[in-house]
Amino acid sequence: MNSARDTAERVARASYGRLIAILSARSRDIAAAEDALAEAFASALRSWPDSGLPTNPESWLLTAARNVMKNQLRHRSIVEAAIPELLAHSETMVEDGATFPDERLKLLFVCAHPAIDAGIRTPLMLQTILGLDAVRIGSAFLVPPTTMGQRLTRAKAKIKDARLRFELPSADDMPQRLSEVLEAIYAAYGIGWDAAYGVEAGGRGLTDEAIYLGRLVVSLMPNEPEAMGLLALMLYCDARRDARRDELGQFVPLDRQDARQWKRDLIIEAENLLTAASRHARFGRFQCEAAIQSVHAQRPITGRKNYEAIITLYRLLAQHRPSIGATIGLAAVLVEAGQVKEAMSLLDELAADAKLTYQPYWVTRGKALHALGEIRTGNKAIQTAIGLTEDAPVRAFLRALLSSGAG
Repeated sequence: MNSARDTAERVARASYGRLIAILSARSRDIAAAEDALAEAFASALRSWPDSGLPTNPESWLLTAARNVMKNQLRHRSIVEAAIPELLAHSETMVEDGATFPDERLKLLFVCAHPAIDAGIRTPLMLQTILGLDAVRIGSAFLVPPTTMGQRLTRAKAKIKDARLRFELPSADDMPQRLSEVLEAIYAAYGIGWDAAYGVEAGGRGLTDEAIYLGRLVVSLMPNEPEAMGLLALMLYCDARRDARRDELGQFVPLDRQDARQWKRDLIIEAENLLTAASRHARFGRFQCEAAIQSVHAQRPITGRKNYEAIITLYRLLAQHRPSIGATIGLAAVLVEAGQVKEAMSLLDELAADAKLTYQPYWVTRGKALHALGEIRTGNKAIQTAIGLTEDAPVRAFLRALLSSGAG
């Protein structure tokens, strides 16, 4: 049973989005595809322990899910004449052992369709293409899980009712949809990054998937600087992954990391991408964030942290693409640079609801208060931050800030 469950979990992590994309490409019904695939997984857990693992688990699940969908269509008596022929053609591909076509990128652009509300496009991509649940998506967007679940359900119903075509948009339409696609890929990378060392499994696979999708977008749209900027940003971060924990598994903040553990090949690739993007002379959020990471990557060479450059870039980011993350990033570097009062002013301006569950806000506020000598109030902020993370090494690091009373 463990072998069957392990295989099912592996397939779910690696192929969930691809299977949903294939299933919904014909029916245009994402919710039905998800329900059918869930039944296929349940059937696998029942049958694989007795019958043995199939040679190609993905093909088995795809066929089982298709059978579920066909049965549902028959029951509702709404099978269209073309659907059986299309399904038969797809099943022939599986029987011949053909490699699955990667439909995920296509579905990303479909979910960025202008008929879908702008605010739900990125969350819809995260659930449909990458199989994330409403809890993790809601957490990433600072939205209660129930609210996020309701929004996703409404969006899927709209796709079905509007019968949106599951095709890549025209060359003229693709740039207009690109920003939401990039946002979804980066959100997936961020969720995977947070999970990689936390309590959730599959974080490493999710970050790899995001980088893979980022490469696909760059290859599809090689003249889009923001696509290059996003890929560069993810590569800079991934280059430092091994240095994020010490030999005991404890969290190591960026300014204390051993740069010898950074992956030089990824940094060089990121630098080349950022240079190529800059030639287009079109500002973008991801290029700006990648430039910030580039400055961090120069520390081993220069021997110092260039606060002036980082502050300038964060101000540019906050001006052109204001967000909670940009504001807190600017506040954090201002605290490090000794400009604590300005940092506190920025933090005080943030909306109250944004502060409640966003852990970086409380970490930055705690450090700022410590720097101002308000140790007790700062400790309360750090305590709040500790309660907002389940990553044991990060909690230990924050507790050290409490005991020292230092920033």
